[in-house]
Amino acid sequence: MVNLNYRDSKPIYEQIRDGIINLIATGALSPGDRLPSVRELASQLAINPNTIQRAYRELELGGFIYSVTGKGSFVAESDAAVKRTEALLGQFDKTANELFRLGVTVEALIERLSKKGGNDT
Repeated sequence: MVNLNYRDSKPIYEQIRDGIINLIATGALSPGDRLPSVRELASQLAINPNTIQRAYRELELGGFIYSVTGKGSFVAESDAAVKRTEALLGQFDKTANELFRLGVTVEALIERLSKKGGNDT
């Protein structure tokens, strides 16, 4: 379901949260789909259930999932791709502003983005 990178500086709960958001955004998880219970997912990933609980809490606060007492957590009816795009663009804006403060020019950023061409490599 979600892949973890223990060498990543990003906290595990954020990796779980972002992984589930990506599954929703790509359609791998659809509105109404039941997520694994906190204990199930903690067991699958061999991590502390509190970490899963924190990720689920953030997903619920973000409107990506909702909980039904005694039934579990479910994917909410929402446009997850739009929310994820907005979140990533917000991160991009913060990073770009920091780069500008460090003296990087708009042209240098445009050149770098042009070279990327949408690839992660």
